[in-house]
Amino acid sequence: MADNPEAQPWIRRYHPIPDVPVNLVCLPYAGGSASYFFPVSRALAPRVGVLAVQYPGRQDRRREPSMSSIAELADAVTANLLPHTDVPLAIFGHSMGATLGFEVALRLESAGVAPLALFASGRRAPSCHRDERYHLLGDDEFVAEIKSLSGTNAHLLDDEELLATALPALRGDYRAAETYRYEPGPPLHCPIHALVGESDPKATVAEARAWAGHTTADFTLHTYPGGHFYLDEHAPRVLDVISRTLTARPRDLSNTAK
Repeated sequence: MADNPEAQPWIRRYHPIPDVPVNLVCLPYAGGSASYFFPVSRALAPRVGVLAVQYPGRQDRRREPSMSSIAELADAVTANLLPHTDVPLAIFGHSMGATLGFEVALRLESAGVAPLALFASGRRAPSCHRDERYHLLGDDEFVAEIKSLSGTNAHLLDDEELLATALPALRGDYRAAETYRYEPGPPLHCPIHALVGESDPKATVAEARAWAGHTTADFTLHTYPGGHFYLDEHAPRVLDVISRTLTARPRDLSNTAK
């Protein structure tokens, strides 16, 4: 039985797996929700469990104020993940979720929990700063920017009622992503696997390759035809990369930092 959202507001398990060998923490993009990863959870079971993160300010958490900084989100997500670290975990984040995943991984390592891997999708490396201020635009210009990325739910923004409900969380997420500033420090010790669309306006292949400088472990770069939401079209290929990476790991690999 899937988790009760009231009992687990931050972490959703849509397909709980008894004695799960490894969990994949899934962090949504700006404006995204945990339910985006329902198909991912179904596809990876039972080899890999999925812990999908639900940010405040959307869907069943729409009455809660959204968080306006990556640091605030990372602190909250990490605190809610710590009870789940009895099982080895990896992190997947798309767009804003990749930046958030990096900060969560840093916090987990500081707490003595070593993620197996970080899958950073559709996002430039933290050290590659762009001065973007879309969150300051008026509503029409802001919505036009979101639609230009061609996400699967972009058409929902044509519904005025849905737009009014979604806009505060969208703007809050954009504010968090755009005001984030990387603070140089020790790199991660887990492998980083960067994934990017070849024509992504939000992350060039070179900017994705720069993730290599944020880990002392292995790094791989996977490119796909398409733009910012390349993964909607290439989900089977992306899931294959994740599944092969996590199921091929050494069986004696611990999730406890040495």
